[in-house]
Amino acid sequence: MSKTLVVSISGVRGIFGAGLDPEVIVRFASAYGDWIRSGNPQRETVVVGRDARVTGELCADLVMRTLQSQGIHVVDAGLATTPTVEMAVLTEKAAGGIVLSASHNPAEWNALKLLNAKGEFLSPKDAGTVIELAERGDPEWAAWDELGERRSADFLPGHIDAVCSLEGINPAKIAERDFRIVVDAVNSVGGIAIPALLQRLGVRDEQIIRLHCEPTGRFAHPAEPLPQNLTEIIERVGTEGADLGLVVDPDADRLALIADGGVYVSEELTQVLAADFWWQNHSGPFATNLSSSRAIEDVAARHGESVYRSAVGEINVVERMKEVGAAIGGEGNGGVILPDLHYGRDALVGAALILQHLANTGGSLSEWVADMPTYHIAKLKTDIGSMDPEALLARMAERYADERISTIDGVKIDLEEGWVHMRKSNTEPIIRVYAEAGSAEAATSLGERFMKELVG
Repeated sequence: MSKTLVVSISGVRGIFGAGLDPEVIVRFASAYGDWIRSGNPQRETVVVGRDARVTGELCADLVMRTLQSQGIHVVDAGLATTPTVEMAVLTEKAAGGIVLSASHNPAEWNALKLLNAKGEFLSPKDAGTVIELAERGDPEWAAWDELGERRSADFLPGHIDAVCSLEGINPAKIAERDFRIVVDAVNSVGGIAIPALLQRLGVRDEQIIRLHCEPTGRFAHPAEPLPQNLTEIIERVGTEGADLGLVVDPDADRLALIADGGVYVSEELTQVLAADFWWQNHSGPFATNLSSSRAIEDVAARHGESVYRSAVGEINVVERMKEVGAAIGGEGNGGVILPDLHYGRDALVGAALILQHLANTGGSLSEWVADMPTYHIAKLKTDIGSMDPEALLARMAERYADERISTIDGVKIDLEEGWVHMRKSNTEPIIRVYAEAGSAEAATSLGERFMKELVG
């Protein structure tokens, strides 16, 4: 088996035993530990949580033992969603956190996702420092009598309490609707977190149909919540006569929706629907990345609000949210970020906002979606071989200089009929080309047109 390891500002991920080996885990965990200690030579605390992957417990133990060996105290959050760990860092006033999860990658993958003291992903600068330390090696180890301590804690109840305590969230009102909900958690931590949240929101346990909610880490279908992977829950929502379906990825920071009758709702609409509800009683701008649907601009206009764009990547969205004082934000992959809770994508808060809107209006999810703008996104890529991606993108930016363009992350060109976003890959000789238009055919046609222009 070939070695697979991807090191980036988002962390380090790979196939366990074929790239993401124990030595690699210890090397990056100790580099992170050195980075933590560089800010304060006194003993610090780090929260460590994991999704339900088969290798999760082993990887987490390697990480925690490494940090303890550096004199750092560890709080073992056990099976925990990524947003739960992010909030736990704040609760514990910890120096940082590490989440063992490869998000939507297949079950053989795992990853170290690194958090700072704010419970947010590391900035590119800080992530670069950790990578440099890992490449240099030679970590600092503690003496035998200065080892870090380790304790365990369950942070999910506090996370759920915080969601339910948000202004505008009314569990009693949600309980009145007596929702029937199908949950697909791909056999990971969402299978624990989402039903627990629903019960706290007033949904009766017998009205929660659990599909792949056993946290075995053996994914029942490809983990990314795309329609081709969700045929089972789509059918089940229809046959059960459920009000909706909730789908989360393995670490539960992304939320996809299935409408009543068994209709997949584009992940692009998750943040749009959440914002539509939030703006009914709150004001403030929205921030999202360049590759997310322009449906958010349409809905923002209805509420008299503004939308700001950032480079792709959660930390980039978060930084943009802070810059503009965004009331809410997210990413078009099903990520909802609500600063009133914390600065991180959170499927739990997304689900709560969706349910509260449906409870308040008495309407159905299908009716709400029908009131949303209709767009389609095509995600394509073009092989560029030995050609310089930066030169190709610069040429496109010059060619379309008279249009509305952004060059903060590749090149995005906004046209009347839609938009196209071209970004180089950091791991392959390709340029990714995302295009959006009013129909699937038009989006694909727009994307293919720009792929030809790129290499022509």
